[in-house]
Amino acid sequence: MTRPILVCAALAAVFASSAATATPGSWALPQIKAVTAKGLMGGTANGFRADDPLTQGELAELVQGLGGKPGPFPPDPAAPATLAQLDAQLVRGLGLIPVARQFTAAVRGAGLVPRSGFGTEVVARLLALRVNHPAAQDSLELRPTDPVTRAEAAYSAARVLAFTGGEADYVKNLAATFQLPPLAGLQRDVLQTAISLVGYPYVWAGTSERPQDPLATGSEVPGGFDCSGFVWRVYKLQTYPGAESLGSTIKGRSTYAMSAEAKPAQRIPLAELEPGDLLFFGTHGRRSKPAEMDHAGIYLGNGWFVQSSEQGVALSTLSSAWYAPRFAWARRPIAEAGLG
Repeated sequence: MTRPILVCAALAAVFASSAATATPGSWALPQIKAVTAKGLMGGTANGFRADDPLTQGELAELVQGLGGKPGPFPPDPAAPATLAQLDAQLVRGLGLIPVARQFTAAVRGAGLVPRSGFGTEVVARLLALRVNHPAAQDSLELRPTDPVTRAEAAYSAARVLAFTGGEADYVKNLAATFQLPPLAGLQRDVLQTAISLVGYPYVWAGTSERPQDPLATGSEVPGGFDCSGFVWRVYKLQTYPGAESLGSTIKGRSTYAMSAEAKPAQRIPLAELEPGDLLFFGTHGRRSKPAEMDHAGIYLGNGWFVQSSEQGVALSTLSSAWYAPRFAWARRPIAEAGLG
């Protein structure tokens, strides 16, 4: 679990607590108040219907109310909008569709096949339009194809309302650095699995994109991943033809265990990273011990990696202020398995 996850979870817990005293069930009460105060989504927090699905018509009106230009008005305004559609429409309204296409073109240029909506999900999560619910509320998490609630839409809209003016340029500048090397063979196969999961939520102990009961409590939670669960899904649970030994290279489920499995001589420094390497981050950076590792991701190339964190499965850059000083080392499962 990363520090941003902890911060996000703490804030969400505060929001949920304040909501419980005013409007039961409205975990997003502060955001609902912020949005309706601007005359959006009905213009009043009373009777907001936070848990109802957001309709296609309401989504179009919300994007227009935020000052953006939505796509063509939906043929069925009463149909529910999905989470992916919410993100895509907000990205469109912010004028960032060309940036989303840059991300999509870059992964295609590397030999990968992104799923529909990849680019807009990357941009939406770089803008922090999503919220990670506390572990006890993981049932609220949504996959890209799930109908989005009005509460989730209010959270995203409040985030847009809080922009200070530099957010679009920030993402544009990041997109300009997003170039991946040509990928082939097992590197490509592994990273194809990884990028296919972009947009899924952070779910504590999660290892699957399908509904799951990761802690065997008898209560199912949505598909999603924690940081090491994402690595586990890509390297341990996926079968790669001709590379059956790859799954056996990772034995421990936690970030601590995965990082400790790499002996000091196998630990790869920042300057020698290759696509597909597992990245580990710790409280003392390069001086961290395995027990101090609190995050993991999978390297894409050119300073970029894919991870599951507070924005769900998303792309990030090693140059960010949080990740740069905390990078400890990497390991190379493909080489460990004798596969290249």
